[in-house]
Amino acid sequence: MKAGGPWAWVPTLYFAEGVPYFVVNNISVVMFKNLGMPNAELALYTSLLYLPWVIKPLWSPFVDVIRTKRWWILCMQAAMALCFAALAFSVPSRSGGVSVFALTLVLFYITALCSATHDIAADGYYMLALDTHRQAQFVGIRSTFYRIASVFGQGVLVMLAGVLEARLGNVPRAWRLVLLMCSGIFVLITLWHTVSMPSPASDAPRAVNAGAVFKDIGRSFTSFFRKRGIWFAMVFMLLFRLPEAFSVKMLSPMLLDPLEQGGLAMTTSSVGLVYGTVGVIALTLGGILGGLAAGRWGLRKSMWPMALSLALPCAVYLYMAVAQPSNNWTIGTLVALDQFGYGFGFTAYMLFMIYFSEGEFKTSHYALCTAFMALSMMLPGLVAGYLQERLGYVGFFWMVMACCLATVVVAWLAKNKIDAQYGKK
Repeated sequence: MKAGGPWAWVPTLYFAEGVPYFVVNNISVVMFKNLGMPNAELALYTSLLYLPWVIKPLWSPFVDVIRTKRWWILCMQAAMALCFAALAFSVPSRSGGVSVFALTLVLFYITALCSATHDIAADGYYMLALDTHRQAQFVGIRSTFYRIASVFGQGVLVMLAGVLEARLGNVPRAWRLVLLMCSGIFVLITLWHTVSMPSPASDAPRAVNAGAVFKDIGRSFTSFFRKRGIWFAMVFMLLFRLPEAFSVKMLSPMLLDPLEQGGLAMTTSSVGLVYGTVGVIALTLGGILGGLAAGRWGLRKSMWPMALSLALPCAVYLYMAVAQPSNNWTIGTLVALDQFGYGFGFTAYMLFMIYFSEGEFKTSHYALCTAFMALSMMLPGLVAGYLQERLGYVGFFWMVMACCLATVVVAWLAKNKIDAQYGKK
Protein backbone atom coordinates (compact mmCIF):
# COMPACT_ATOMS: atom_id res chain seq x y z
CA MET A 1 0.00 0.00 0.00
CA LYS A 2 2.66 2.46 -1.04
CA ALA A 3 1.79 6.14 -1.27
CA GLY A 4 0.41 6.87 -4.72
CA GLY A 5 -0.74 3.29 -5.35
CA PRO A 6 -4.50 2.88 -5.90
CA TRP A 7 -4.90 0.65 -2.85
CA ALA A 8 -3.71 3.59 -0.76
CA TRP A 9 -6.45 6.01 -1.83
CA VAL A 10 -9.31 4.33 -3.78
CA PRO A 11 -10.91 2.68 -0.70
CA THR A 12 -10.68 5.78 1.49
CA LEU A 13 -11.76 8.13 -1.32
CA TYR A 14 -15.02 6.27 -1.91
CA PHE A 15 -15.58 5.79 1.80
CA ALA A 16 -15.24 9.58 2.07
CA GLU A 17 -17.66 10.00 -0.84
CA GLY A 18 -20.33 7.87 0.82
CA VAL A 19 -20.27 8.95 4.47
CA PRO A 20 -21.39 12.59 4.06
CA TYR A 21 -24.12 11.61 1.59
CA PHE A 22 -25.66 9.19 4.09
CA VAL A 23 -25.16 11.54 7.03
CA VAL A 24 -26.91 14.36 5.17
CA ASN A 25 -29.77 12.36 3.65
CA ASN A 26 -30.36 9.57 6.17
CA ILE A 27 -28.86 10.33 9.57
CA SER A 28 -30.38 13.81 9.50
CA VAL A 29 -33.86 12.21 9.44
CA VAL A 30 -33.17 10.09 12.54
CA MET A 31 -31.45 12.95 14.36
CA PHE A 32 -34.20 15.51 13.75
CA LYS A 33 -36.82 12.92 14.73
CA ASN A 34 -34.99 12.21 17.98
CA LEU A 35 -34.75 15.93 18.66
CA GLY A 36 -38.49 16.41 18.27
CA MET A 37 -39.04 17.87 14.80
CA PRO A 38 -42.57 17.10 13.49
CA ASN A 39 -42.80 14.62 10.59
CA ALA A 40 -44.15 17.16 8.09
CA GLU A 41 -41.27 19.61 8.58
CA LEU A 42 -38.75 16.79 8.91
CA ALA A 43 -39.64 15.27 5.53
CA LEU A 44 -39.83 18.66 3.79
CA TYR A 45 -36.51 20.06 4.90
CA THR A 46 -34.49 16.84 4.72
CA SER A 47 -35.84 16.19 1.21
CA LEU A 48 -34.53 19.60 0.14
CA LEU A 49 -31.07 18.35 1.12
CA TYR A 50 -31.13 16.35 -2.14
CA LEU A 51 -31.03 19.64 -4.08
CA PRO A 52 -27.21 19.91 -4.48
CA TRP A 53 -27.18 16.45 -6.12
CA VAL A 54 -30.03 17.55 -8.41
CA ILE A 55 -28.25 20.68 -9.66
CA LYS A 56 -24.62 19.58 -9.51
CA PRO A 57 -24.38 19.25 -13.33
CA LEU A 58 -24.63 23.07 -13.39
CA TRP A 59 -21.22 23.56 -11.76
CA SER A 60 -19.43 20.31 -12.64
CA PRO A 61 -17.79 21.92 -15.73
CA PHE A 62 -16.14 24.50 -13.47
CA VAL A 63 -14.63 21.73 -11.33
CA ASP A 64 -13.06 20.50 -14.58
CA VAL A 65 -11.39 23.80 -15.47
CA ILE A 66 -10.57 25.43 -12.11
CA ARG A 67 -7.50 24.06 -10.33
CA THR A 68 -7.12 20.24 -10.15
CA LYS A 69 -9.44 17.42 -9.12
CA ARG A 70 -7.01 16.54 -6.32
CA TRP A 71 -7.19 20.12 -5.03
CA TRP A 72 -11.00 20.04 -5.06
CA ILE A 73 -11.05 16.69 -3.23
CA LEU A 74 -8.76 17.86 -0.45
CA CYS A 75 -10.54 21.20 -0.08
CA MET A 76 -13.98 19.61 0.09
CA GLN A 77 -12.85 17.00 2.60
CA ALA A 78 -11.34 19.71 4.82
CA ALA A 79 -14.51 21.77 4.42
CA MET A 80 -16.67 18.80 5.44
CA ALA A 81 -14.51 18.26 8.54
CA LEU A 82 -15.27 21.86 9.51
CA CYS A 83 -18.98 21.45 8.63
CA PHE A 84 -19.37 18.38 10.84
CA ALA A 85 -17.69 20.21 13.73
CA ALA A 86 -19.97 23.21 13.23
CA LEU A 87 -23.00 20.90 13.02
CA ALA A 88 -22.04 19.33 16.35
CA PHE A 89 -22.04 22.72 18.08
CA SER A 90 -25.26 23.79 16.35
CA VAL A 91 -27.44 20.93 17.66
CA PRO A 92 -30.06 22.64 19.86
CA SER A 93 -30.77 21.48 23.39
CA ARG A 94 -34.55 21.84 23.07
CA SER A 95 -37.22 20.38 20.81
CA GLY A 96 -39.39 22.35 18.42
CA GLY A 97 -40.19 23.22 14.85
CA VAL A 98 -37.95 24.32 12.05
CA SER A 99 -37.09 27.67 13.68
CA VAL A 100 -35.25 25.83 16.47
CA PHE A 101 -33.16 23.89 13.93
CA ALA A 102 -32.58 26.70 11.39
CA LEU A 103 -28.79 26.92 11.90
CA THR A 104 -28.39 23.14 11.90
CA LEU A 105 -30.35 22.88 8.64
CA VAL A 106 -28.25 25.61 6.98
CA LEU A 107 -25.07 23.74 7.96
CA PHE A 108 -26.49 20.49 6.57
CA TYR A 109 -27.17 22.29 3.26
CA ILE A 110 -23.56 23.55 3.17
CA THR A 111 -22.32 20.03 3.90
CA ALA A 112 -24.52 18.70 1.07
CA LEU A 113 -23.05 21.25 -1.34
CA CYS A 114 -19.50 20.24 -0.36
CA SER A 115 -20.38 16.54 -0.66
CA ALA A 116 -21.90 16.93 -4.15
CA THR A 117 -18.83 18.87 -5.31
CA HIS A 118 -16.58 16.19 -3.80
CA ASP A 119 -18.50 13.55 -5.80
CA ILE A 120 -17.76 15.41 -9.05
CA ALA A 121 -14.06 15.74 -8.29
CA ALA A 122 -13.63 12.18 -6.94
CA ASP A 123 -15.18 10.49 -9.97
CA GLY A 124 -13.15 12.69 -12.33
CA TYR A 125 -9.92 12.05 -10.42
CA TYR A 126 -10.51 8.28 -10.51
CA MET A 127 -10.56 8.35 -14.31
CA LEU A 128 -7.49 10.60 -14.54
CA ALA A 129 -5.29 8.85 -11.96
CA LEU A 130 -5.89 5.30 -13.26
CA ASP A 131 -5.57 3.83 -16.74
CA THR A 132 -8.56 2.00 -18.20
CA HIS A 133 -7.29 -1.41 -17.03
CA ARG A 134 -6.99 -0.26 -13.41
CA GLN A 135 -10.28 1.61 -13.58
CA ALA A 136 -11.97 -1.70 -14.40
CA GLN A 137 -9.85 -3.53 -11.83
CA PHE A 138 -10.83 -1.21 -8.97
CA VAL A 139 -14.47 -0.54 -9.86
CA GLY A 140 -15.53 -3.32 -7.48
CA ILE A 141 -13.31 -1.91 -4.73
CA ARG A 142 -14.78 1.59 -5.00
CA SER A 143 -18.31 0.17 -4.99
CA THR A 144 -17.55 -2.02 -1.96
CA PHE A 145 -16.16 0.85 0.10
CA TYR A 146 -19.07 3.08 -0.86
CA ARG A 147 -21.37 0.37 0.51
CA ILE A 148 -19.21 0.12 3.64
CA ALA A 149 -19.73 3.88 4.02
CA SER A 150 -23.46 3.25 3.70
CA VAL A 151 -23.44 0.70 6.53
CA PHE A 152 -21.20 2.97 8.61
CA GLY A 153 -23.31 6.07 7.97
CA GLN A 154 -26.79 4.58 8.29
CA GLY A 155 -25.96 1.77 10.69
CA VAL A 156 -22.90 2.21 12.89
CA LEU A 157 -23.31 5.94 13.52
CA VAL A 158 -27.02 5.62 14.32
CA MET A 159 -26.35 2.67 16.66
CA LEU A 160 -23.59 4.70 18.34
CA ALA A 161 -25.97 7.62 18.82
CA GLY A 162 -28.50 5.23 20.38
CA VAL A 163 -25.92 3.80 22.79
CA LEU A 164 -24.79 7.30 23.79
CA GLU A 165 -28.40 8.39 24.28
CA ALA A 166 -28.95 5.49 26.69
CA ARG A 167 -25.71 6.03 28.60
CA LEU A 168 -25.74 9.81 28.81
CA GLY A 169 -29.49 10.32 29.07
CA ASN A 170 -29.06 13.35 26.81
CA VAL A 171 -30.15 13.11 23.16
CA PRO A 172 -28.60 16.38 21.87
CA ARG A 173 -25.26 15.58 23.51
CA ALA A 174 -25.24 12.09 21.98
CA TRP A 175 -25.67 13.52 18.47
CA ARG A 176 -23.04 16.21 19.10
CA LEU A 177 -20.51 13.51 19.94
CA VAL A 178 -21.42 11.50 16.82
CA LEU A 179 -21.00 14.56 14.58
CA LEU A 180 -17.69 15.46 16.26
CA MET A 181 -16.51 11.92 15.51
CA CYS A 182 -17.44 12.45 11.84
CA SER A 183 -15.39 15.65 11.88
CA GLY A 184 -12.39 13.81 13.31
CA ILE A 185 -12.70 11.08 10.68
CA PHE A 186 -12.63 13.67 7.90
CA VAL A 187 -9.61 15.43 9.41
CA LEU A 188 -7.76 12.09 9.28
CA ILE A 189 -8.99 11.33 5.75
CA THR A 190 -7.87 14.76 4.52
CA LEU A 191 -4.41 14.32 6.03
CA TRP A 192 -4.13 10.79 4.62
CA HIS A 193 -5.12 11.83 1.11
CA THR A 194 -2.67 14.73 1.21
CA VAL A 195 0.17 12.18 1.27
CA SER A 196 -1.41 9.15 -0.44
CA MET A 197 -3.08 10.63 -3.52
CA PRO A 198 -0.70 11.13 -6.46
CA SER A 199 -0.71 14.22 -8.68
CA PRO A 200 -1.05 12.75 -12.20
CA ALA A 201 0.04 14.94 -15.10
CA SER A 202 -3.42 14.56 -16.65
CA ASP A 203 -4.99 16.17 -13.57
CA ALA A 204 -4.33 19.75 -14.56
CA PRO A 205 -6.61 22.76 -15.02
CA ARG A 206 -7.56 23.34 -18.62
CA ALA A 207 -7.12 26.74 -20.21
CA VAL A 208 -10.74 27.25 -21.18
CA ASN A 209 -12.48 30.61 -21.02
CA ALA A 210 -15.84 31.07 -19.32
CA GLY A 211 -17.64 31.61 -22.63
CA ALA A 212 -16.51 28.22 -23.92
CA VAL A 213 -17.62 26.55 -20.68
CA PHE A 214 -21.10 28.06 -20.86
CA LYS A 215 -21.31 27.12 -24.54
CA ASP A 216 -20.49 23.48 -23.76
CA ILE A 217 -23.04 23.44 -20.95
CA GLY A 218 -25.66 24.86 -23.29
CA ARG A 219 -24.91 22.28 -25.98
CA SER A 220 -25.10 19.34 -23.58
CA PHE A 221 -28.37 20.62 -22.08
CA THR A 222 -30.09 21.34 -25.37
CA SER A 223 -28.96 18.06 -26.94
CA PHE A 224 -30.27 16.16 -23.87
CA PHE A 225 -33.74 17.67 -24.15
CA ARG A 226 -33.77 17.01 -27.91
CA LYS A 227 -33.00 13.30 -27.57
CA ARG A 228 -35.56 10.94 -29.02
CA GLY A 229 -37.95 9.76 -26.31
CA ILE A 230 -36.90 12.48 -23.84
CA TRP A 231 -40.42 13.06 -22.48
CA PHE A 232 -40.98 9.40 -21.72
CA ALA A 233 -37.48 9.11 -20.25
CA MET A 234 -38.17 11.98 -17.84
CA VAL A 235 -41.50 10.43 -16.81
CA PHE A 236 -39.80 7.05 -16.30
CA MET A 237 -37.00 8.52 -14.20
CA LEU A 238 -39.45 10.49 -12.04
CA LEU A 239 -42.07 7.76 -11.51
CA PHE A 240 -40.30 4.38 -11.52
CA ARG A 241 -39.27 4.75 -7.86
CA LEU A 242 -42.38 6.63 -6.71
CA PRO A 243 -43.37 4.16 -3.93
CA GLU A 244 -39.86 4.21 -2.47
CA ALA A 245 -39.58 7.99 -2.86
CA PHE A 246 -42.70 8.55 -0.75
CA SER A 247 -41.89 5.96 1.89
CA VAL A 248 -38.15 6.47 2.47
CA LYS A 249 -38.47 9.62 4.61
CA MET A 250 -41.17 8.05 6.79
CA LEU A 251 -39.55 4.69 7.51
CA SER A 252 -37.27 5.80 10.35
CA PRO A 253 -40.01 7.98 11.93
CA MET A 254 -42.43 5.02 11.89
CA LEU A 255 -39.84 2.75 13.48
CA LEU A 256 -39.12 5.35 16.19
CA ASP A 257 -42.62 6.71 16.94
CA PRO A 258 -44.47 5.32 19.98
CA LEU A 259 -47.20 2.71 19.53
CA GLU A 260 -50.02 5.13 20.30
CA GLN A 261 -48.88 7.28 17.35
CA GLY A 262 -48.86 4.29 15.00
CA GLY A 263 -45.12 3.60 15.21
CA LEU A 264 -43.12 0.59 16.39
CA ALA A 265 -41.42 2.23 19.41
CA MET A 266 -37.94 1.00 18.50
CA THR A 267 -34.80 2.44 20.07
CA THR A 268 -32.37 4.50 18.01
CA SER A 269 -29.70 1.80 18.19
CA SER A 270 -32.21 -0.85 17.02
CA VAL A 271 -33.13 1.32 14.03
CA GLY A 272 -29.42 1.62 13.19
CA LEU A 273 -29.07 -2.16 13.30
CA VAL A 274 -32.29 -3.10 11.49
CA TYR A 275 -32.58 -0.40 8.83
CA GLY A 276 -29.04 0.96 8.55
CA THR A 277 -27.13 -2.33 8.72
CA VAL A 278 -29.33 -5.36 7.91
CA GLY A 279 -31.33 -3.34 5.37
CA VAL A 280 -28.25 -1.97 3.60
CA ILE A 281 -26.62 -5.42 3.38
CA ALA A 282 -29.85 -6.82 1.86
CA LEU A 283 -29.97 -3.87 -0.55
CA THR A 284 -26.42 -4.61 -1.67
CA LEU A 285 -27.12 -8.32 -2.19
CA GLY A 286 -30.22 -7.45 -4.21
CA GLY A 287 -28.18 -5.12 -6.39
CA ILE A 288 -25.56 -7.82 -7.03
CA LEU A 289 -28.24 -10.33 -8.03
CA GLY A 290 -29.90 -7.68 -10.20
CA GLY A 291 -26.67 -7.10 -12.08
CA LEU A 292 -26.26 -10.82 -12.72
CA ALA A 293 -29.87 -11.14 -13.89
CA ALA A 294 -29.57 -8.17 -16.25
CA GLY A 295 -26.35 -9.58 -17.67
CA ARG A 296 -28.09 -12.86 -18.44
CA TRP A 297 -31.52 -11.70 -19.64
CA GLY A 298 -30.91 -8.12 -20.79
CA LEU A 299 -32.76 -5.03 -19.65
CA ARG A 300 -35.96 -5.64 -21.64
CA LYS A 301 -36.65 -9.10 -20.17
CA SER A 302 -35.54 -7.97 -16.71
CA MET A 303 -37.78 -4.90 -16.61
CA TRP A 304 -40.98 -6.62 -15.43
CA PRO A 305 -39.53 -8.72 -12.58
CA MET A 306 -37.37 -5.81 -11.47
CA ALA A 307 -40.27 -3.34 -11.47
CA LEU A 308 -42.42 -5.71 -9.40
CA SER A 309 -39.47 -6.43 -7.10
CA LEU A 310 -39.02 -2.73 -6.45
CA ALA A 311 -42.69 -1.89 -5.92
CA LEU A 312 -44.48 -4.79 -4.24
CA PRO A 313 -42.23 -5.35 -1.18
CA CYS A 314 -43.35 -1.91 0.06
CA ALA A 315 -46.31 -3.93 1.38
CA VAL A 316 -44.13 -4.95 4.34
CA TYR A 317 -44.36 -1.40 5.69
CA LEU A 318 -48.15 -1.43 5.35
CA TYR A 319 -48.16 -4.72 7.28
CA MET A 320 -45.93 -3.23 10.00
CA ALA A 321 -48.14 -0.13 10.25
CA VAL A 322 -51.22 -2.34 10.74
CA ALA A 323 -49.76 -5.13 12.91
CA GLN A 324 -47.14 -3.06 14.81
CA PRO A 325 -44.82 -6.05 15.46
CA SER A 326 -42.55 -5.73 18.49
CA ASN A 327 -39.97 -8.40 17.71
CA ASN A 328 -36.79 -6.93 16.21
CA TRP A 329 -36.08 -10.14 14.30
CA THR A 330 -39.48 -9.90 12.59
CA ILE A 331 -39.01 -6.23 11.78
CA GLY A 332 -35.46 -6.86 10.53
CA THR A 333 -36.62 -9.67 8.26
CA LEU A 334 -39.37 -7.51 6.76
CA VAL A 335 -37.03 -4.57 6.22
CA ALA A 336 -34.44 -6.88 4.63
CA LEU A 337 -37.10 -8.28 2.27
CA ASP A 338 -38.08 -4.80 1.11
CA GLN A 339 -34.50 -3.60 0.73
CA PHE A 340 -33.44 -6.73 -1.16
CA GLY A 341 -36.32 -6.23 -3.59
CA TYR A 342 -35.47 -2.56 -3.96
CA GLY A 343 -31.80 -3.35 -4.67
CA PHE A 344 -32.80 -5.92 -7.30
CA GLY A 345 -35.32 -3.60 -8.96
CA PHE A 346 -33.10 -0.52 -8.87
CA THR A 347 -30.79 -2.25 -11.36
CA ALA A 348 -33.37 -1.66 -14.11
CA TYR A 349 -33.46 2.04 -13.25
CA MET A 350 -29.68 2.40 -13.44
CA LEU A 351 -29.46 0.48 -16.72
CA PHE A 352 -32.24 2.58 -18.24
CA MET A 353 -30.29 5.76 -17.43
CA ILE A 354 -27.14 4.34 -19.03
CA TYR A 355 -29.14 3.21 -22.06
CA PHE A 356 -30.76 6.59 -22.53
CA SER A 357 -27.41 8.41 -22.15
CA GLU A 358 -25.78 6.63 -25.10
CA GLY A 359 -24.51 8.87 -27.91
CA GLU A 360 -22.78 12.25 -28.03
CA PHE A 361 -22.26 13.94 -24.63
CA LYS A 362 -22.71 10.56 -22.94
CA THR A 363 -21.06 11.68 -19.70
CA SER A 364 -22.99 14.95 -19.48
CA HIS A 365 -26.26 13.26 -20.32
CA TYR A 366 -25.72 10.60 -17.68
CA ALA A 367 -25.04 13.37 -15.15
CA LEU A 368 -28.36 14.94 -16.11
CA CYS A 369 -30.06 11.56 -15.67
CA THR A 370 -28.64 11.30 -12.14
CA ALA A 371 -30.04 14.79 -11.49
CA PHE A 372 -33.49 13.47 -12.42
CA MET A 373 -32.78 10.46 -10.18
CA ALA A 374 -32.19 12.78 -7.21
CA LEU A 375 -35.22 14.89 -8.18
CA SER A 376 -37.41 11.77 -8.23
CA MET A 377 -36.58 11.25 -4.54
CA MET A 378 -36.75 14.91 -3.54
CA LEU A 379 -40.18 15.91 -4.89
CA PRO A 380 -42.31 13.18 -3.23
CA GLY A 381 -40.31 13.58 -0.02
CA LEU A 382 -41.31 17.24 0.22
CA VAL A 383 -44.94 16.31 0.88
CA ALA A 384 -44.52 12.85 2.43
CA GLY A 385 -44.54 14.16 6.00
CA TYR A 386 -47.67 16.24 5.50
CA LEU A 387 -49.46 13.25 3.93
CA GLN A 388 -48.40 10.96 6.78
CA GLU A 389 -49.65 13.39 9.42
CA ARG A 390 -52.97 13.71 7.59
CA LEU A 391 -53.48 9.99 6.80
CA GLY A 392 -51.68 8.26 9.67
CA TYR A 393 -49.13 5.53 9.01
CA VAL A 394 -51.70 2.97 7.84
CA GLY A 395 -53.37 5.36 5.39
CA PHE A 396 -50.00 6.67 4.23
CA PHE A 397 -48.68 3.22 3.34
CA TRP A 398 -51.95 2.35 1.57
CA MET A 399 -51.23 5.41 -0.58
CA VAL A 400 -47.66 4.15 -1.16
CA MET A 401 -49.07 0.83 -2.36
CA ALA A 402 -51.34 2.72 -4.81
CA CYS A 403 -48.20 4.43 -6.16
CA CYS A 404 -46.92 1.00 -7.24
CA LEU A 405 -49.24 1.40 -10.21
CA ALA A 406 -47.00 4.18 -11.53
CA THR A 407 -43.98 1.85 -11.42
CA VAL A 408 -45.88 -0.88 -13.27
CA VAL A 409 -47.19 1.48 -15.98
CA VAL A 410 -43.83 3.10 -16.83
CA ALA A 411 -42.11 -0.32 -16.79
CA TRP A 412 -44.71 -1.68 -19.22
CA LEU A 413 -44.24 1.32 -21.54
CA ALA A 414 -40.44 1.11 -21.32
CA LYS A 415 -40.23 -2.51 -22.46
CA ASN A 416 -41.06 -1.65 -26.07
CA LYS A 417 -38.55 1.20 -26.20
CA ILE A 418 -35.45 -0.83 -25.25
CA ASP A 419 -33.22 -2.88 -27.54
CA ALA A 420 -33.84 -6.57 -26.80
CA GLN A 421 -30.10 -7.27 -26.61
CA TYR A 422 -29.17 -4.32 -24.39
CA GLY A 423 -27.49 -5.36 -21.15
CA LYS A 424 -26.89 -8.99 -22.08
CA LYS A 425 -23.45 -10.36 -21.41
